[in-house]
Amino acid sequence: ASTPASTPAPAPAAKAPKPAAAAPAAAAVAAAPAGGRAENRVKITRMRLAIAKNLKGAQETQATLTTFNEVDMTALMAFRKEYKDIFEKAHGVKFGLQSVFFKASANALLQVPSVNAAISGTDIVYRDYVDIGFAASTSRGLVVPVIRNVESLSVLGIEKAFAELAGKAKADKLTLADMEGGTFNISNGGVFGSMLGTPMIGSTNLSAVLGLHATKMRPVVMPDGSIAARPIMYVALTYDHRLIDGREAVTFLSAIRDQVEKPQRMLLEL
Repeated sequence: ASTPASTPAPAPAAKAPKPAAAAPAAAAVAAAPAGGRAENRVKITRMRLAIAKNLKGAQETQATLTTFNEVDMTALMAFRKEYKDIFEKAHGVKFGLQSVFFKASANALLQVPSVNAAISGTDIVYRDYVDIGFAASTSRGLVVPVIRNVESLSVLGIEKAFAELAGKAKADKLTLADMEGGTFNISNGGVFGSMLGTPMIGSTNLSAVLGLHATKMRPVVMPDGSIAARPIMYVALTYDHRLIDGREAVTFLSAIRDQVEKPQRMLLEL
């Protein structure tokens, strides 16, 4: 007998179509267009607000002007190269170039007292001490710790004070007492590669700020008329012209240049 043919299996039922994508997805794409042009709004820190207030207050009160000079760093760099290892081994702190500018500034401030003075109401306050502030970065923003009585410190004393305050700034352990006062500021944009800039006076308690910049090899006409490549740093002095005349500002900046170009002058307080 013949075997009957098998009945074919029924075809599977067709799947129902998926619902359309939700509308919010399209809205999300529209909110973040290609190119990454999103914005992020954050609250200004109290420290940044205080810095802004002081800067704007000084800018609106003082009549500021900036003068420039150039410093041949050849002698100082050779001096540091010769003694930096001995200095660090003997004293336990590094011998940097900035401490020489601190000492040179202190000597120049005593020679030109108006740069170390400040206007208070209808009076001029002259200071016979030199407290120099310097910019230091912290996790909370830029702060200006102050080295006290720089006029009575040696280069070693300045290096120790600088290392202590810079270390406290890095560890966020500076106190208000570390940042109060100051008769003069030094801003070193050279550590970031700045070639030239006009520093701002950060407080009405000050009348001037010195700007240091990067040292670069530049062609220089020598006394005998020849041209040589020399390591040159541009320096800037921003000052309150209500109190400090141009002659005094240039004299002050020239005094710093002369000491840095011949470091032995500082030993003789010249």
